[in-house]
Amino acid sequence: MSPGEISAAILAEARSWLGTPYRHQGRRKGVGCDCLGLVLGVWREIYGREPELPGPYAPDWAEAGEQDLLLSAARRHCFERAADELTAGDLILFRWRPHLAAKHAGILLEPDRFIHAYQGSAVVVSALVPQWRRRIAGVFAFPEYPKTN
Repeated sequence: MSPGEISAAILAEARSWLGTPYRHQGRRKGVGCDCLGLVLGVWREIYGREPELPGPYAPDWAEAGEQDLLLSAARRHCFERAADELTAGDLILFRWRPHLAAKHAGILLEPDRFIHAYQGSAVVVSALVPQWRRRIAGVFAFPEYPKTN
């Protein structure tokens, strides 16, 4: 698939998760997922398997650790791009505070909207308003084919 075809497939699959209830560590469309579960579920549908499994994690895992695990995993499996090069279908990672690890993930739907699993709610479309943009820790293009480690 070309990059445009991958982006279209990522967006179609991400849209199909809309309304899935929020469930910490969940990865099942229509049943429950968190933001990582959404990304892993979309990846599984497009590429046939998850790029790697995170293992169990606590809700405060990013605050408790010293490593930026989510950002490192994205760099292993996707292609990093500049924050001002956001393109529909890109993976966006967010950090709540500058000194903390990236903890939230979403998929860009349009220049000013993204899909993500919102705690206490479901998989939703949210506006990429300035308060979200300030928290962007990384922007990544999904690969044409899964990267091999």
